[in-house]
Amino acid sequence: MRYNKLKISIEATSKLRSIRQRTGVTPNLLCRTAIMLSLEEGPAIAPAPDEGGQEFNAYTLTGEYTGLIAALLRFVEEDEGGASPLSNEDLVARLRAHIHRGVGTLSVRAKSAADLGRLVLAA
Repeated sequence: MRYNKLKISIEATSKLRSIRQRTGVTPNLLCRTAIMLSLEEGPAIAPAPDEGGQEFNAYTLTGEYTGLIAALLRFVEEDEGGASPLSNEDLVARLRAHIHRGVGTLSVRAKSAADLGRLVLAA
């Protein structure tokens, strides 16, 4: 999966701001946690509603874990029935969808830094 910059939805940006105020954790780390929470739920059926929110560069968002996140994304999203693999654009769109869904989950479940720590340890 290759991308230079990724814009998330306006709704996810707003929720990240709120979660950051409650937990003190930076948005890029919150997005990484959100991705993992969403991947646990399975394929992201609904796409992210827009690309009008915060923009991340690739290294800030996924860091040295880009390859791992791409592999997990392919594992969860690609059909085992032998369909053709997802294109790079499709993978990036699915990543954006997982961030959107995961941030929504995180906004409900992480009311404090301790809650966030419990979520990370539980995974």
